[in-house]
Amino acid sequence: MSDATSKKSSETDWARVDSMTDETIDTSDVPALPRSFFSRARLRMPRASVPVRVHVDPDTYSWYQALGDECEGRMQAALRIYAESHKVKTTGA
Repeated sequence: MSDATSKKSSETDWARVDSMTDETIDTSDVPALPRSFFSRARLRMPRASVPVRVHVDPDTYSWYQALGDECEGRMQAALRIYAESHKVKTTGA
């Protein structure tokens, strides 16, 4: 990400977004998920962890912290999902 991109101001009306409730969000254009989606769904949380030191930019870390407890676990889950989605399928596993 370039400096110019990261300093660009958002045009989103975040106050309006923050004030919205589930009932006020228009989801009429979102298709319903079929039952088969939920039968294939699985929770993706890391089973074990290896202690590592990773530098994360302050904005990203603040965002995860704002999600509440388990921010490190959420970061681990996001890294695992990213890694799994980018693995080359060579073994058929």
